[in-house]
Amino acid sequence: MSIKEQIDNTKLPSHLAIIMDGNGRWAKQKGLLRTLGHESGTKSVKTTVEICAKLGIKNLTLYAFSTENWNRPKLEVDTLMKLLISSLKKELKTLSQNNIRLNAIGNLTNLPLKVQKELNEVIQKTSENTRMTLTLALSYGAREELIQAVKKISDKVKNNIISTNTIDESIINEHLYTHNLPDVDLVIRTSGEHRISNFLLWQIAYAEFYFIDVLWPDFSEEDLYKAIISYQSRERRFGKTSEQIS
Repeated sequence: MSIKEQIDNTKLPSHLAIIMDGNGRWAKQKGLLRTLGHESGTKSVKTTVEICAKLGIKNLTLYAFSTENWNRPKLEVDTLMKLLISSLKKELKTLSQNNIRLNAIGNLTNLPLKVQKELNEVIQKTSENTRMTLTLALSYGAREELIQAVKKISDKVKNNIISTNTIDESIINEHLYTHNLPDVDLVIRTSGEHRISNFLLWQIAYAEFYFIDVLWPDFSEEDLYKAIISYQSRERRFGKTSEQIS
């Protein structure tokens, strides 16, 4: 039995989120510029997106650029933005052919205008697609997301639109960038790091985690299958006992 055949298609994560880490280190190991690592990483993105769609995973979120990434060297940031524009242009046809809808979360107004224009165009042109939602976290930080949500809710309380007594998880969810997405079931982080890095802190409350030493440009189809198989082998209790689950 192949590794792909070991996957139970009835127990797929509804929402898979990936922290794509290790592009720079991959390039450094090979004596290349960090920017070339990011270029190589786009191949893993393409492979991962296509496989997830074929498997039947409905929601895939990729941590593409954090709020903290703006502090990186200007050359690297500029290269990442150019790479994002070229990737969006190149992959529009693939997204459309595979019935994949593009979504984006984060402080998108901080992105260069050219990036915003290209991003909005692809989002609009794929808005009717239903096979899978691909969400790019761009200029994203979970703490900033929560701060913005608190501000929006506070304004509504101040203007008597909602009462403090009605604030619950659903109200908070409605004011997050991810209001149209389900909670994350599985988080994969590549490169051997074991931290969350300010990613979807609210949404991963009961997510399973899978850490792998492989650097992102080397992340393969088999690596993805192994992560999903590991997820499917776990007992997700959500605070209950094993007996209650069974």
